[in-house]
Amino acid sequence: MGRDRAPVLLGEREYRWEELELTEAPDQGWAHHGVAVLDDGSVVAAAPDRACLVRLDVSGRELSRMDLELVEMHGITVSSDARAERLWVADNGHKFVPGQPGYGEVNRPGRVVAIELDGSMHQEIAAPDMAAYERDPWQPCAVAVDDEALGGTGDLWVADGYGQSLLHRFSAAGTWLATFDGSQTGTKFDTPHDVVIDRRRGVPELYVADRGNKRVVVLDLAGNFLRTVGQGALTSPSGLATSGDLLFVAELHGRLAAFDRTDTVVGYLGTTSSQGRQGWPNSVDDLGNLVRVPNLGPGVFNSPHGLATDSKGAVYVSEWLIGGRLVRLSPLA
Repeated sequence: MGRDRAPVLLGEREYRWEELELTEAPDQGWAHHGVAVLDDGSVVAAAPDRACLVRLDVSGRELSRMDLELVEMHGITVSSDARAERLWVADNGHKFVPGQPGYGEVNRPGRVVAIELDGSMHQEIAAPDMAAYERDPWQPCAVAVDDEALGGTGDLWVADGYGQSLLHRFSAAGTWLATFDGSQTGTKFDTPHDVVIDRRRGVPELYVADRGNKRVVVLDLAGNFLRTVGQGALTSPSGLATSGDLLFVAELHGRLAAFDRTDTVVGYLGTTSSQGRQGWPNSVDDLGNLVRVPNLGPGVFNSPHGLATDSKGAVYVSEWLIGGRLVRLSPLA
């Protein structure tokens, strides 16, 4: 259930801050997952310790769990067509696992999969057959779907942010169509961490969180470069979501930013000062062991990572840290 309800301001808009529980007890798993919202308003995120999708209802009560043969639920996206609503998961193939004094690591090939709501596998997208992957890994971070239910083609856009810093376009059937490296902008992508199709203006556009370059890149749905957003206003764009006239950007270094339809920043929630702390995004105890950062209260982000919005304008933020954290910001006006 939710806890830590408190009013907070993002620009001129007021929200109710609420933390949702993904685990019943303190967890030493290092969360590195995304978040998504289904049509019925239920929320899907991941347990911090393993590849398990957790579904919560609008009150924060757990509805179900889906254990999957994946490593990490890094990016989670909802798609729907005339037949079903599904979840696309980008598994980057890497996870930190508990150890003392530091955490160990698990490394496996990355995957991009579509999951039915009962946990069964529907489809998998393979890495493109291109020279970039002959010796180097495929470590996808995020998926965006040109949703057929919204009049789209069903095409899939996959951001390989932790592998080759490439953006790939696939058909709905999984056929590789094209690859983009960001060079159209004059600067190649550096950790394209999230991608979303923005329909706020009527003509859909593709927004790419180019984290290493501290910017968001905007393309049309053919992959042509249109413009950049947030240069000088962003430090670490990691997650993207739209709601109404706003684009929300999760900044890994500790805050949430909001932009209007003209790509102008209208406010921030949080600061970007915490990443200088020893052990960030976690903390270090007296013995030098990594532990969950203490005293995270309402209005204080630590390491925003994944992002989603619902039909009522609520914003969901998952954070990258030991034990995990899932925050819901519900509009008060």
